[in-house]
Amino acid sequence: MTWELSQLVHRYALWVDEGGPVASLFTEDGVLVSPDPPGSLLPVVEHVGRDAISAAMTGLPKTFHAVVGEVYEGASGRIACVAHHAIAPDRDLVWHLRYADSYEQDEDRWLIARRELTIELVEVRPLKQVRL
Repeated sequence: MTWELSQLVHRYALWVDEGGPVASLFTEDGVLVSPDPPGSLLPVVEHVGRDAISAAMTGLPKTFHAVVGEVYEGASGRIACVAHHAIAPDRDLVWHLRYADSYEQDEDRWLIARRELTIELVEVRPLKQVRL
């Protein structure tokens, strides 16, 4: 089970970065609770259901997520991540964040039932993007 949950967590990070169908990783009635920076770095905005989660993911800047820690206990997880956001051609907004997750098994796969995102630290760094 731990390996399957880890794959789910890493797929979420990859799909946020690549514009994949992130909402499909949630249960039908799944909940994503996000912060509202800069006013709040705590999870305060609830997005309920796949349509709302998909809408919340629309319009994000170019991102790069690195999962740096995972702890699972039963069907719950505490995930540490560093998320880079290209907010300008030369600026990187870096969030050091934690996800508090609960998961549910749907037939043969695990899905996120609830994900609460807390931003622990914020940095702004210079950025140089490689253009291919």
